[in-house]
Amino acid sequence: MIEIISLIAWLVIFTVIIGATYKLHHLIKAFKAENNEEKADSLQTAQNWFYALIVFASVCGIGILYLFIKDSIYESHFFEWLNLSVRLIHITFGIAWIGASFYFVFLENALNRTEGVRDELAGNLWAVHGGGFYYLEKYKLAPKEIPKQLHWFKYEAYFTWLSGFCLLAIVYYFNSSSYMIDPEVMVLKPMEAIAISISSLIIGWILYDQICKRFSNNKIAFTLAITALVVLFAWFYAQVFSGRAAYIHFGAFLGTLMAANVFFIIIPGQKRMVAAAKKGKEPNPADGKAAFLRSYTNNYFTLPVLFVMISNHFPSTFGNSYQWIILIGITLGTAGVKHYLNIREKGQLSVWVMPISILILFGMAFMTAPTKPKYENCMETVSFVEVQTIINNRCTSCHSSNPTDDIWKVAPNGIKYDTAEQIYNLRDKIFQRVVVSKNMPFNNNQTEMTPEERDMINCWINQGAPK
Repeated sequence: MIEIISLIAWLVIFTVIIGATYKLHHLIKAFKAENNEEKADSLQTAQNWFYALIVFASVCGIGILYLFIKDSIYESHFFEWLNLSVRLIHITFGIAWIGASFYFVFLENALNRTEGVRDELAGNLWAVHGGGFYYLEKYKLAPKEIPKQLHWFKYEAYFTWLSGFCLLAIVYYFNSSSYMIDPEVMVLKPMEAIAISISSLIIGWILYDQICKRFSNNKIAFTLAITALVVLFAWFYAQVFSGRAAYIHFGAFLGTLMAANVFFIIIPGQKRMVAAAKKGKEPNPADGKAAFLRSYTNNYFTLPVLFVMISNHFPSTFGNSYQWIILIGITLGTAGVKHYLNIREKGQLSVWVMPISILILFGMAFMTAPTKPKYENCMETVSFVEVQTIINNRCTSCHSSNPTDDIWKVAPNGIKYDTAEQIYNLRDKIFQRVVVSKNMPFNNNQTEMTPEERDMINCWINQGAPK
């Protein structure tokens, strides 16, 4: 009964919020048409709060829906589609945000700053795209008159972070015992792991913000301090979470720094600059300088964050014994690649940045390479029947047409080991997950595969995987 009452109440409240937002939208348009910017701005603030209420009400609606299907056969299906939906939203906004970052850093780097540039301009750029010609100008501070239609690049960042945090909760917080906690790393209770996760993001931002404020005028000290912070958090996450969770939390840490830069520094600074320009005053150059610094450092975080987003598909990285070193190596290597692209856009050339970055990435590939089993472990030929027996005993509780696992009701990623042919065709994937990364069986080796069994699969592969 409580579920029905909750659903009806939610429908009424949600309808009122949507209606109020729609009405505010039309009032804002009317005031802008009358050149009443003051009222339009005040209503715009109210509308932004209503947009936040829509997001909050949507989350509540998902929670109410969950009450209806909890402990039913639809529960796992619900979480699978919730995961899919939020992941799609996260990727979509992430592409928009990172695309904007790439584009505006390119503009900054490629500006013509000398030929025919008016005094009030920092530079200009001609471009052609999609069959059209574009001419862009950047002002040193602000134009003499702020246009009515001024686009703000902020919601891409906000919704990327919000959807990312929701995804973190759906995948890791709701399944902390399976995904976040590894007793061989640290024995934690679910709430302890979640508390560490959230508090680390807050502490990380505070430390990063202090570094930006204290070392922004010294490029070398700033770079070294940021690098030290990144190394510290990569190492820390590897000491408390499972390998996969450590990587994802490192990405969440970088993403939080990026989004907080936008929310706490870039947008407030830009609002102050716009407000000053509207009053006919000269904007404070410090606001522009701080916003530029945060925006530019965000640009260097983009490729490491993209790597983390796909890292869970590559267990040889997060499953490595030196996982945090691999993570730092890939972070520095990809950031180096972005630095090379940035200086190329300025028309400059560096002969060492790209080669060193590629060398670091190749070094990480070498570190994660599998090792051959010791000769004494492979004195006898391992038959396919022995391997199939191991897989049937340790893996098919999840990877089958009818999983018996408590969590997985459908074979993860559609991978099934029901037949000998399926096992043989997926032998390379089995080798990577069972021997190289050792992150399968899932949930901290819940089916208790032994080291001897892993060695047998290793020997079978190195013996040519005979059928």
